[in-house]
This record gives sequence, structure tokens and C-alpha cells, in this order.
Amino acid sequence: MNPYIALIAGVLAVTSSAILVKYSTADAGVIAFYRLFFTTIIMLPIFLAARKKAKMRMLKKDLLFSISSGALLAFHFILWFESLDLTSVASSTVLVTLQPVFAFAGSYFIFREPLSLKAIVCAAFSIFGSILISWGDFFISGKALYGDVLALVSCLFVTAYMMIGQYVRKRADVVPYTFIVYLASTVVLFFYVLFAGEAFYPYSARNWICFLLLAVLPTLAGHSVFSWVIKWISASVVSVAILFEPVGAAILAYLLFGEKISWFQAVGGIIILLSIAYFLARDHAENRRAVRLNEKSEPAR
Repeated sequence: MNPYIALIAGVLAVTSSAILVKYSTADAGVIAFYRLFFTTIIMLPIFLAARKKAKMRMLKKDLLFSISSGALLAFHFILWFESLDLTSVASSTVLVTLQPVFAFAGSYFIFREPLSLKAIVCAAFSIFGSILISWGDFFISGKALYGDVLALVSCLFVTAYMMIGQYVRKRADVVPYTFIVYLASTVVLFFYVLFAGEAFYPYSARNWICFLLLAVLPTLAGHSVFSWVIKWISASVVSVAILFEPVGAAILAYLLFGEKISWFQAVGGIIILLSIAYFLARDHAENRRAVRLNEKSEPAR
């Protein structure tokens, strides 16, 4: 499958995440735990079957990186789910998917990837858009502003998780990598729920359906797809594509919960999405141009 098509499908799948979290009445840690727990259970037979077909040993350092990645993913979910309880779906999803700003910096300092002018301009406009959203929430309540801060910190965690994935996936297969990440995340969340004093049960059927759907849609059909495509597409580009998630989430929140979008959120979100769309289009065009140039130069060799 073309990795760009898979990336679009993954973005559509993760759009459901914020809505399902809003529908659940459980604590943030509990929602995150069961989301990863059910994901791990579903992936277990796939992981075991894949191990029988081929050797999938991971280097010790890749195993440690994968476990660290799982811990980062766990705290991303905790902070983001808390954010959704404090602020609107529109604000939270826009800010939590503001990953290119962190991904650009990480790619430059860690992977030594040069920063282009379009990346810098895109990051500048994205920061301006996020300031507009937070400024609007400041007038709504301090609670909403605190939710925005949690969403931004959550964004930092998920960007680090994706950049580790980009590093490990250069050598490791997607099945063992994602299984180890989800298993490690489940263990971290289990102890978090335990020490936070949150209840593992009982919950209504509505909550259990939300837990299961969170595992199937945004996690397996979303994050797992991102882990697959990150072998061919950089973390910066994947982060850029995920920024289209807030559009679908905001529309669903309006239709299902009646959440209205303020002009601060609308203007800030439009600025972010337009700058991101421009970056993605230019990056894709440059990649296609590079491929065509390589194809033309091959016969000359």
C-alpha cells in the first residue's frame, strides 16, 4: 500500500479518539489503561503468529527504546484525556496535534535533518494559531486554559514517542515494535491507575464499548498505521498529517455534544491547518520530484 494512502486512513481513524473519550465517564487513567489493554490483547495472536513465520529479534537498545516509547505514549494519553475533561474537543485536539513544532526541532537536533524555510514558516504560523486558541480559552475560564497546557505537554510526549518510533523502525518490524510499545504502555498505565486510586471496575456497557472502540479505531487502525508508515515517511510529515484530526473531531463534537467553536478557536485552527496543509503539499511534491529525478538518472549509470 502507498504509505501516504495508509497515512490518510490512519488520520481518519484517530479522529474518533476524542469523541469516544468524551462519551466515557471513567477517569482518564482508566480510559487510557483499557484502551491499551484491549489493544495488547487483540495484537497478541498477531504477534505470536508473526514470530512463528519469521525471526523478529530486536536489538537490546531497540527493545529499551520501544519500552521507553510505550511509557511516553502512556503519559500522552493520561494528559490528553485529562485535557478533554477541562477544555473543548476543538481546542484540545488542535493543540495536542501541534506536533510539527516539536518534530521539526527534534529532527534538527537529534537526526540532523536540515530545517527548510517552509518548515520554519509553518512552525511560526502554527505557534501563532495555538496562541490564539489559548488566548480565547483564557477568557472562557482558567480551567480551560489549564486544559490547553495539558494538551501541549501531551503533544510533547507523543512527538517524542513518534521520533523514537522513526529511529527503531529503521531496523525493527512493525509487529514486534508496536506490540512491545503497547504492552509497556499498558503496564505503566496499570501502575498509574493503581497508585492514583482510580477504580478498574465496575463500569457501564457504554464505557466498555468506548474502551474497545478506542483500541480498535484510533489505536490499531490509527497509531499502528503511523508506526508502519514511519519507516518510509519522516516523523515530521506524519505529525503534519495528524493535524487534520481536529477538523473531524470538532465537527463530530458539534454534532454529538453541541460544542460550539469560538472565533478564537476557528481562526487559530484555520491558521494552523492551512500552514500545515501547505507544508504537506510542498513536501509531497518535492518527494515526487526527487523520485522522478532518480528514475531519469538510473539508465545513465
